[in-house]
Amino acid sequence: MTRTTKPDAAATPLDGAGDAAADCVVFHDVNKHFGDLHVLKNINLAVRKGEVVTVIGPSGSGKSTLCRTVNGLERYDSGSLTVDGEPVPLEGAELARLRTRVGMVFQQFNLFPDKTVLDNVTFAPVKVLGVPKADARDKAMGLLEQVGVADQSGKFPASLSGGQQQRVAIARALAMEPELMLFDEATSALDPEMVRGVLAIMQDLAGAGMTMIVVTHEMGFARASADRVVFMDHGEILEDAPPDAFFDHPSCERAQQFLADVFGR
Repeated sequence: MTRTTKPDAAATPLDGAGDAAADCVVFHDVNKHFGDLHVLKNINLAVRKGEVVTVIGPSGSGKSTLCRTVNGLERYDSGSLTVDGEPVPLEGAELARLRTRVGMVFQQFNLFPDKTVLDNVTFAPVKVLGVPKADARDKAMGLLEQVGVADQSGKFPASLSGGQQQRVAIARALAMEPELMLFDEATSALDPEMVRGVLAIMQDLAGAGMTMIVVTHEMGFARASADRVVFMDHGEILEDAPPDAFFDHPSCERAQQFLADVFGR
């Protein structure tokens, strides 16, 4: 499935300027250090509502850290970061509320090992949102059907393949009806034959208009399903462009080198 770029989803300038009414996530001069290591350097980026932005680059470039700052899993040191116009809280009840609106799927599946697949998906809607158990179960079964693992609902995660566990993790995130989905290398821990099925689910979400920030090494997904590709290296955004422009005519030398290494050009 190739995503059709919306008229208002053109590449956002690197100064982070955007239409505040349409922006879902806005980074402005965001910096992050791990000790002496400067992992995010003056990040300026706006992700619009309904837009899919893929973040690519070599290992250690700051991609995952950027993604994890959006829901407060990593604190940034300076600058500003907003979701739907509100600053990302650092802790407490406000941060917990933000996480009910921002779903995240990790490289490792992070399922509750002592809960069945169905209970993994219903746990947060019942405990956090107060959804009645029967309603949560109905919604969960629909989501498990959507991601192709409804027949596994009574099993425990350890008995599932990696691809099945990641599908459950996606269903669990969607059960909270998030406004934004973050994917942090969601296919990196999967065997190659399992990757395609998980990417197909992500493509369906993209096609349905879900706002998504996707950190990935899957260049095919980035080209087919993203509105924009953000290329990072050494903690900086070096390029921000529509997929065809980035893959066919990258403007910076580092991106050209990266693509040459990836595709053997």
